[in-house]
Amino acid sequence: MKKTFKNILAVAGVLGLTFALNAVKPQHVSAAEKLPAQTTKELKEKGTLTIGLEGTFAPYSYRKDGKLTGFEVELGKQLAKEMGLKAKFVPTKWDGLIAGLDTGKYDVVLNNVTITKERKEKYLFSKPYIYSHFALITKKGTDLTKLKQIKGQKIAAGTGTDNALIAKKYKATVVPSSDFTTSLDLIKQDRAKGAINSMSAWYAYKKDHSTKGLKATDVSKEEDPAEIGALMSKKDKALQKSVDKALDKLRKDGKLKEISKKYVGGDITK
Repeated sequence: MKKTFKNILAVAGVLGLTFALNAVKPQHVSAAEKLPAQTTKELKEKGTLTIGLEGTFAPYSYRKDGKLTGFEVELGKQLAKEMGLKAKFVPTKWDGLIAGLDTGKYDVVLNNVTITKERKEKYLFSKPYIYSHFALITKKGTDLTKLKQIKGQKIAAGTGTDNALIAKKYKATVVPSSDFTTSLDLIKQDRAKGAINSMSAWYAYKKDHSTKGLKATDVSKEEDPAEIGALMSKKDKALQKSVDKALDKLRKDGKLKEISKKYVGGDITK
């Protein structure tokens, strides 16, 4: 009888120990715990993905009722979430945006930045998350519908942007423009014959503004859509891998396509 009682106590002890261990054992491993140690070291701020963007370029990042919103704002939040981090946005003017990576102002730039050979020599890019189709915007009634026709014409484009590079490539005279609205005003005022931008920016602008008297022509037959990726410092190779992994997950789950349709009105992820 004593032996049986001792056995019962032994079993109870084992069960109690097992229960205690299970009580303190984590139920799941958080995304933050799965983030590689090297990636964590490369972050500007612990537990945070600091993101540089303009905040003035619809539909990618802009303010609505004073609040920062847009495709790349939501993308930044989703990327941070997948990486177990919180997103912090640092609005910066375009002319100093990319250079901000050199000074450690942020971890990554999400600002419709085209992946180019020249930029890849100085910075790291993620896999493309969207593809930007170039648009030639002009007054209605004009016969200017192709890039090969803009040679010698005044074309509005942001200084240092891919739009300006395309204008120069086709021998146009670039009229500097600070934003999309200014580009359209330059056309309306006959200070520019046209403007080069993206079809997605045109569609987004039309949602809330009048484009009476203007038209946009998709020039993809002449210029391939630009591959757009997240831009990072050349030294942050672990961060690049972590961002790519998060992007793969968002693409596979359909979340990337979902936010594209929400802000652009169509799927520009391919």
